[in-house]
Amino acid sequence: MSISRQDWRKLRNPILGLGAALILIGLLISFADQYRQKNALALQSQQNLLNQARQKYQSSGLEKETITQYLPIYNDLLASGFIGEERRIEWIENLRQIHAQHKLFSIDYSIGLQENYKPNFLLNLGNFKLNRSVMKLSLDMLHEGDLLALLDGLQEQTTPFIVRDCEITRPIGAVMNTKTISANLKAVCEIDWLTLRDPQLTGAL
Repeated sequence: MSISRQDWRKLRNPILGLGAALILIGLLISFADQYRQKNALALQSQQNLLNQARQKYQSSGLEKETITQYLPIYNDLLASGFIGEERRIEWIENLRQIHAQHKLFSIDYSIGLQENYKPNFLLNLGNFKLNRSVMKLSLDMLHEGDLLALLDGLQEQTTPFIVRDCEITRPIGAVMNTKTISANLKAVCEIDWLTLRDPQLTGAL
C-alpha cells in the first residue's frame, strides 16, 4: 500500500499538529520538572530556616537558664571585687582596719604591678583573663596567731587572694618577756591578689 502525494497533503496538517503538541507537552513536562525542583529547593530552604530558628530558640532557652542559675554568683563575685578593676585602695584600707581591730604590731607592705596570671589549677576561664598583683607583707608579731588573724580578716573582707609564701622568723636578740608586750616573731609573706577581667568588656569601655 502506497501513500499518494494527495494523501500526504491531507496528513501534513495533522502530523504538524501532532508534532507541535508533542513539543508543547515536552515543554510543559520540562517546565513542570523545573517548577518541582524549584519548589523542592524552596521547601528545603524553609526547612533549614525552621531548624535554625528551633536551634536558636533552644539555645536561647539554655542561655536563659544558665544566666538565671549563675547570675547571683556572678553578682556576688562582682560585689567582692573579684571581677572587674582591682581595688588596691580597698585592700589597703581593710589591712589598716584589721591592724587596728586586732591591735597588731607594725605592718609594712608594697604592691607590685598587675600582671597576667595563668595558674595550673585553672583550665578554662572562657573570655575572662585572670590577673594578679603581688603584695609583699612584713608583720611583727607577738605570736603566730597575729598572722592568722590578719589573713582571716582579709579573707572575710576583700578580694580573693592566694598566700604564695610565708616565712616566720625570730629576730636576733628577741627574748620572751612576760612583763612587757613586744614583738617576738616576724612574718614576711607574698600574697597574690586575684582579679578576673573580660577583655571584650574592657575594650568596649
